[in-house]
Amino acid sequence: MKKNWRTKLLLSLAFGALVFFALTLYADMDKLIAAFAGFNWAWAPVILACTLTNYFFRFWKWDYYTRALDMHPGRGTNAIIFFTAFTMAVTPGKFGEVLKSYLLKRVNGTPISKSAPIVIAERLTDFIGLVLLLILGAWMFGIARGAVLAFALFFSAVTVLLAWRRGALAIIGWMARLPLLRRYASHGADAYESMHAMLRPGPLGIAVLLSVVAWFFECLGYWIILHVFDAPPTVLKATFIYAFSTVVGAVSMLPGGLGTTEGSLTGLSQLAGVTRDVAVASTFIIRVATLWFAVLLGILVTLVFQHRLPVSLDDVPLDELQS
Repeated sequence: MKKNWRTKLLLSLAFGALVFFALTLYADMDKLIAAFAGFNWAWAPVILACTLTNYFFRFWKWDYYTRALDMHPGRGTNAIIFFTAFTMAVTPGKFGEVLKSYLLKRVNGTPISKSAPIVIAERLTDFIGLVLLLILGAWMFGIARGAVLAFALFFSAVTVLLAWRRGALAIIGWMARLPLLRRYASHGADAYESMHAMLRPGPLGIAVLLSVVAWFFECLGYWIILHVFDAPPTVLKATFIYAFSTVVGAVSMLPGGLGTTEGSLTGLSQLAGVTRDVAVASTFIIRVATLWFAVLLGILVTLVFQHRLPVSLDDVPLDELQS
């Protein structure tokens, strides 16, 4: 992998360590160590199984999209492409996941302009799935209903606007008349046709369903951690806390949501009656079992299966993909 990629990963690791250190000071180190010592680590495989189930359903969505748009390179290769992109999980806003489009181009020649909208559709349907989980928790417990409603209206509006083909093509046509944007107009039209195909009711419904199931399993993993600690939140309340914190982390555009996601998990769990040390310990465990586990898995897949791809990651222009 490129040295600059390693540098960025190390910077994200350092930032993550700083966040963990700050939370450790907040929780009191002795109490935090005691909380970890009292945790039943026999549940760790179950928690990781919940995370892997999330990855399975998200891969299913990526595989479904590439098949629906006639870009499918074969399921095995597609899985390698999907999990290799996990190495970019700590890039700002996960925009580095467009690495999947770059690898797809190298594998079967699919133009990035046609496949990159899949990454956007993945993120959009992830948000919709998380907001649906939020709505369930918010209305059951009367928590942050106004904020959840705002999220729901925003993503509904974004989806409707993206699905409005006539309006989108009119905007692209207007862009084509501007000298500075003319060169991008044809690529924009190709990209939009891919996006529009994914936002039709059938594909959109399937993708949202897969997203809801995927993210519920990570919420379930978080609840299991709290349950092992004998913390009070129910499954639905833990689902609300985890889904809300994930959305906040994504909206922050920070690498991997570092800082914002951890802060939200810790603060909301305390509001739900969890003690400070357990709130921080549960945040540590779920973030290691999700974010950092994804990065580790991506690196392992890259090292083991990179020979299956017609490109070395040393040659991937990561700076351009993230710009």
